[in-house]
Amino acid sequence: VGLGEGLKANTTLTTVHLENNQIGNAGAGGLGLGLKANSALTTLHLGNNEISDAGAVGLGEGLKANTTLTTVHLENNQIGNAGAGGLGLGLKANSALTTLHLGNNEISDAGAVGLG
Repeated sequence: VGLGEGLKANTTLTTVHLENNQIGNAGAGGLGLGLKANSALTTLHLGNNEISDAGAVGLGEGLKANTTLTTVHLENNQIGNAGAGGLGLGLKANSALTTLHLGNNEISDAGAVGLG
């Protein structure tokens, strides 16, 4: 069972630190699926994990349904404009997230617009 699957059923874990790993797009997508059903997690650290656009889009999908996550760290990845757009779609539907760290990615003006 991956961490994303575990997040679906977990009701007590509030903070996950996974920075400086090699989660990549598949792992980020799995976490996004877990976020859809999770009702406890408030802070997710995914900095420096080789996440690019596809992974960011997967996380954005999770943000659409998540109602508890308030802080996400995605700095030092390879997220570009398409990934920023995917996160932006998630942000439009999310009313809980208050802090999103995206420093040191590959987001240009167009990606900033996509964030909304």
